[in-house]
Amino acid sequence: MKDTIYKETSEPIKPFEFNQRVVDVFPDMIARSVPGYPLTISMMSVMANDYIQEGSHVYDLGCSLGAVSLAIQQGLKEKQCKIIAADNSKAMIDDCVKNISCEHIEFVQDDILNIEIRNASLVVMNFTLQFIPLEQRNALLKKICQGLLPGGALILSEKIKFDNKAEDKTMNQLHHAMKELNGYDKLEIASKREALENVLVPETIDTHLQRLNDSGFDNVFMWLKCFSFASLVAIK
Repeated sequence: MKDTIYKETSEPIKPFEFNQRVVDVFPDMIARSVPGYPLTISMMSVMANDYIQEGSHVYDLGCSLGAVSLAIQQGLKEKQCKIIAADNSKAMIDDCVKNISCEHIEFVQDDILNIEIRNASLVVMNFTLQFIPLEQRNALLKKICQGLLPGGALILSEKIKFDNKAEDKTMNQLHHAMKELNGYDKLEIASKREALENVLVPETIDTHLQRLNDSGFDNVFMWLKCFSFASLVAIK
């Protein structure tokens, strides 16, 4: 279904939430809004085979409609593990349960701050941390690191901002140009940006790197970046 949520706004813009209306158009919304998203998902299969350890747990935190969990499962080859896919959106989890049948994936509706991380070889947060309150991000990443096995990894994909004003402006302009090319008009782009204000709070790459290092990860690398979106891998 095509995303037309912000096509016409006769009422005041409400804060963005992952409700049923968003769930119904989510594949179209994210594909047209997030540069490099298909590549990000497809590379989860590659990383799964590289980092997942036999008999361990994998966590997909903020799983939305399960695309990451499915990509991970497809990349496992002969390895056996349990994938815990969690999201606080009931609409998202209901859709996953209805449309995905895989004995190795357990879908959980809960705030990811409540999820216990244990015996983990891979944790994925795909555009999820940006929705967590700033004051709770440090504790969450420390908990993830503590729950990872030695050699385990966290894949963290985020929208980012830049300290350099010219760079920040240029990256945002290019991102908006991409969305227009994908069929969104200027009103839709502006309305969604207003809806996300104070809901999605981006940070700089340096902030993410520092937090990951402070959380106990030994090696942190950026493996993908496109405009104001980036993905990091942090290894314990």
